[in-house]
Amino acid sequence: MTISVIIPAYNEEASIGKVVKDIPNMVEEVIVINNNSSDNTSIVAKQAGAIVLDEPNPGYGNACLKGMDYLAKQSKKPDIVVFLDGDYSDYPEDLVPLINPIVEKDMDFVIGARNSRLRENGSMTPQQIFGNWLATTLMRIFYGAKFTDLGPFRAIKYEKLLELGMEDKNYGWTVEMQLKALRHNLNYIEIPVRYRNRIGISKVSGTLKGSVLAGIKIIGWIIKYGLKK
Repeated sequence: MTISVIIPAYNEEASIGKVVKDIPNMVEEVIVINNNSSDNTSIVAKQAGAIVLDEPNPGYGNACLKGMDYLAKQSKKPDIVVFLDGDYSDYPEDLVPLINPIVEKDMDFVIGARNSRLRENGSMTPQQIFGNWLATTLMRIFYGAKFTDLGPFRAIKYEKLLELGMEDKNYGWTVEMQLKALRHNLNYIEIPVRYRNRIGISKVSGTLKGSVLAGIKIIGWIIKYGLKK
């Protein structure tokens, strides 16, 4: 099965090279989306061997959509798409166990859950931990979902990703994917993954504004879909 990796990156020159180089060789292509960076993210990513696309419009979702647009224009489509952050908080080599449920059990969608036992101390802020708990609790109430995390390290069959019709342009991307996976009755599973302190400061959870805006967007998506049920 062919695998493409999409990595949104905003000012990640100190980490993006490490991320790209640690991705297993089994991956067909690594696509880094330079999301309006003001540093050398693009140059470092290219030197590490990634395909680099520029997305001038800020927003995590905008970057992911840019990567999907690139895949849609290729003559050969991947079987699996993996989304991974560019800050080196995830362990790229954990991509192998992440995709195994798709390859071996024909699952549609796999979330890398940042299990507390495998998390480095301080790698998730209190607001992240609370936000994940609140979001997944609401999804359980509205949908009976079994998610425990909104982890950005995730794998999905390409054809199923297209079915979701992803649209969020910023903070709500991850929860939108999980909500739409539920709505489309995808077979999904979580697997525990390691998580460490990121290189640099988070653009979302590292600021009060980012945390508040992300929280509003995430809760908004959950309520919106819950009311549609």
